[in-house]
Amino acid sequence: MKTTNFSTTFLVEQTPEEAFDAITNTSGWWTGNPGIEGSTDKLGDEFTYRYEPHHYSKQKITTLNPAKKVVWEVTESRLNFVDDKREWTGTKITFDIAKKGNKTQIRFTHVGLVPAIECYDGCSNAWGSYINGSLRKLIEAGKQPHHA
Repeated sequence: MKTTNFSTTFLVEQTPEEAFDAITNTSGWWTGNPGIEGSTDKLGDEFTYRYEPHHYSKQKITTLNPAKKVVWEVTESRLNFVDDKREWTGTKITFDIAKKGNKTQIRFTHVGLVPAIECYDGCSNAWGSYINGSLRKLIEAGKQPHHA
C-alpha cells in the first residue's frame, strides 16, 4: 500500500522572502473559527488552530529558515469528524521554498497525512484549498513582480 504524504506545489512571481513572510503570517491564510491563536513567526513558537466544532490542533515551529523552509510539528490534535481524533498528533507540516528561474516554488507537505488514515481525503482537500487558494493569494497580494 502506498503511504505517500500529502503534498502540493505551486509557483509564484514573488520572491522567496515574500513567500516566507506570507507563510509565517499564518492567520492571513489558514482561516477558521476562531482560527489561529498564538504567535506563528518565531522558532519555538506554539500556536493553535481551531475550526469549531470539527478541528483543533496545536503546532510547534521546529524549523524557521528564512526564505527556505518552515516546519511545524503537530503536538496535539482533536479531529471530531474521524474515529481516531488524534490522527494529526506527531505529524509534521512543511513548507519548502525554492527559487526556480525568475519564480518561487512553494512545496507544502503534511508528513504523516497519508491515504491510510481516515482524514486523508477531507484533510487533503482542505489543505489543497488553503495552500493553492488562500496562501497563494496572500503571497500574490504582496509586492508585484518587477519586470526589467
